[in-house]
Amino acid sequence: MKIWFNNVWKGNRGFLLFVVLMFMFRSAFADWNTVPTGSMKPTILEGDRIFVNKMAYDIRLPFTHFSLYKVSDPVRGDIIIFDSKVSEKKLVKRVIGVPGDIIEMKNNNLHINKERISYQDVSSDGVIQDRLENLLGIEYLVRVQKSGSALSNFLPVRVPPDYYLALGDNRDNSADSRVIGFVPRDEIVGRSRKVVMSLNYENYYLPRSDRFFHTL
Repeated sequence: MKIWFNNVWKGNRGFLLFVVLMFMFRSAFADWNTVPTGSMKPTILEGDRIFVNKMAYDIRLPFTHFSLYKVSDPVRGDIIIFDSKVSEKKLVKRVIGVPGDIIEMKNNNLHINKERISYQDVSSDGVIQDRLENLLGIEYLVRVQKSGSALSNFLPVRVPPDYYLALGDNRDNSADSRVIGFVPRDEIVGRSRKVVMSLNYENYYLPRSDRFFHTL
């Protein structure tokens, strides 16, 4: 066995080192994630592969969540990727509330620290409406059902220390902090600001060339 292992190592040392280093890089520095659901529509579509900057908030020990050095903390508007223990899934959502914020939602209208943020209607098909949400200076599109849903309202909550309130941009179709609770700081593994590539699940997985390197 030892002779066999030595022969394999000598014959494939370069390739094996490359594989190990690649996985270390993807674990601690940068990665890409496929988005399988529409919870972040219209910002992120099913089939988008987003670039994940894993050094945006922490320098971590590879293959762990252990932070060796904190670079920064998430801010409102950031699109974060986190390993949710509650849902047992890797999720992609937008930070709406940071520690200390008081957040409330009334008929899909957010109130932050008792201030109603502004909206501008962009498009509607009579059932679904896209709106430009201004999160205290940060603008992006969100999608809501005109008739609302069980997720359209929640009473004021204060975001505790070391936690974040995160929502999907597809407000009536997202299992986010309204379902799983606040997001612990140590579950957040990175931030995304760009789509690397995209495949159209509804059209034979053909590439969406207009979304390659699309900025979020």
